[in-house]
Amino acid sequence: MADIIRSAKSGNHWSTDELFAYNITIQTQSAVEFFGHELCPIKPNLISSFNPSDPIPAGIPMQTRRFLDHVILISIPDGPDESDAEDFALNAFASSVLEVTDFHRQIGTLLLTLHGLPLTICGDNHRKAIPDICIMSNQPMPIILLLVQRAKPAFGSNGPEPPILAGAIATFQYNNRSRTKMGLPTLDTMTIPCITVWGTRPLFYKVPVTQHLSDCVANGQFPTRQTVVTRCGPPALPEVYGGMESPDYRHIALCYYEVFRDLAEDCWAPFLTGCRPKC
Repeated sequence: MADIIRSAKSGNHWSTDELFAYNITIQTQSAVEFFGHELCPIKPNLISSFNPSDPIPAGIPMQTRRFLDHVILISIPDGPDESDAEDFALNAFASSVLEVTDFHRQIGTLLLTLHGLPLTICGDNHRKAIPDICIMSNQPMPIILLLVQRAKPAFGSNGPEPPILAGAIATFQYNNRSRTKMGLPTLDTMTIPCITVWGTRPLFYKVPVTQHLSDCVANGQFPTRQTVVTRCGPPALPEVYGGMESPDYRHIALCYYEVFRDLAEDCWAPFLTGCRPKC
């Protein structure tokens, strides 16, 4: 594979060609394979069962209120297709889902949008990966914990997977630089938890990034060891053609979000080893 032409592309310009060029494959797994256990459905509650045509009850927590407002917004029929307004609404909804499912429940974590991550690729250290959302730990030096990338028309048929995998490699590089600045040893492997969102339908990923893969991307070389990324997502209900605007689909999707949150925390725990949180 040494004859493949590789170029210094920023993350949002990655396509399936880059996955082939850097020996990355993606495998779909069942929920049991991916999470290691059966999923226990969450008990129906206002967040999971709210119907967008109903009024929002009074006296609920503000975080819940904001989430339900976002559910109503994405449920408005005949909205402008692929417009800046729709893009903003979907990005805000994706952030709201992370907030309402407590992805940043650990002390010192921040939810950031469009935070650029430097990506060293093909000898060029001026490229970036820019996920739609990331969760960062506010340590003495910042550590990136999780990435979210939405599907966008600009990605074409490649979808959001190549950009988010570029983001995972950028995260590996970023976190090891932060650990070095804190006087901590770098890690040879990090499993980066990631989410892609197609409209409002999520897919969840475990992305094992190694020093070998990062070095090969940085130098524009073909990795001799294959990287296998695993993914899993909630099944679509036959009668559901939308996404989380439907209470039936939302109930299932939120169950996946909550289980993935716990898995993600296990994945990012090694990134934080030795770090001292700011008080």
